[in-house]
Amino acid sequence: MNAHPTADAGFGVYVHWPFCASKCPYCDFNSHVRHTPVDQARHVAAFRREIAHRAALAPGRTVTTVFFGGGTPSLMQPETVGAILDAIAGHWTVAPDVEVTLEANPTSVEAGRFRGYRAAGVNRVSLGVQALNDADLRRLGRLHSAEEALAAVRIAGAIFARHSFDLIYARPGQTPEAWAAELRQAIAHAVEHLSLYQLTIEPGTWFEKLHAAGKLPVPDTDTARALYDVTQEVTAAHGLPAYEISNHARPGAESRHNLLYWRYGEYAGIGAGAHGRLVTDRGRLAQATEKHPETWLEKVERDGHGLVEEEVLSAEAQGDEFLLMGLRLVEGIDPHRYERLAGRPLSEGQIRDLLGYEFISRTARGRLRVTPAGFPVLDAVVADLAA
Repeated sequence: MNAHPTADAGFGVYVHWPFCASKCPYCDFNSHVRHTPVDQARHVAAFRREIAHRAALAPGRTVTTVFFGGGTPSLMQPETVGAILDAIAGHWTVAPDVEVTLEANPTSVEAGRFRGYRAAGVNRVSLGVQALNDADLRRLGRLHSAEEALAAVRIAGAIFARHSFDLIYARPGQTPEAWAAELRQAIAHAVEHLSLYQLTIEPGTWFEKLHAAGKLPVPDTDTARALYDVTQEVTAAHGLPAYEISNHARPGAESRHNLLYWRYGEYAGIGAGAHGRLVTDRGRLAQATEKHPETWLEKVERDGHGLVEEEVLSAEAQGDEFLLMGLRLVEGIDPHRYERLAGRPLSEGQIRDLLGYEFISRTARGRLRVTPAGFPVLDAVVADLAA
């Protein structure tokens, strides 16, 4: 039995499909556009080999969550998804109530395909809607219209018991009033979970070039804060409070896979550009695979895996990661788990200071939680506690 301090967070498998129909100008994910059909059968064979490799490193686990991310996993054939799930079940025990999520873009949503994913074993979908007006969708480089996005949400709701969608806010010219109306429109579509991300200008993206040239204005600090506050107020008022800094859900509808990350659980990363954290006899391993899809494919076929990075994390590094992930959650962290991972307790002096600034609170059971005042300065709170 694998009895590391956060073993009760579960064991997950993340599967990365790195291909997209087009590259969004804000995106810094490992996604690639190919103008010829992807050889899905060849990829299935490679996924099978990489799953076998991770299972040899982390045998005997029970898989509680699987997440197909990307890229655009809804460009995969349902048979490809089914084959990957079969391979996972062939190497690990799969929990009877396993959560299997697949990310989808509205342009690739089609009822027959979604029924195929459901038959293959997917039981939750996450839709990359991003905006509910056509002008902003075009500015974000999205290929779908607002009408197509909402049609996709309806299809997902009819086929899957659970579904979520993403929206980006703090878009150029966006006002708090307009964002509040858009949020209410989103919530009206019987959604149980929303991922709501502030637009950030990521290095190496087309948006970074536009912003540097003065062609992409973004909200100033005060407006960005007002947009964040509106996000919290509207979602809470409609029964989808934040459970993580960017994620909102009706009670019980939280993403179990993402909770596994934030609770510092263990997961295998499969596919080009995937990351993983596995606990072995050597310690907790931080793993990353080759990002370039064709190079990853060739490496797996040659070596049986696509890993290009593997590091045994020090106790200090594990403590830092635990804080960085866990303090994003409204539920906060257990300081005793930090001590078991890091080999030292948190500084009571730092805790007192942050309590005094009202950036964190301490529950009756001793958990440390970031307060609503602390979330906008979360990076500073984490840095202070880690010091």
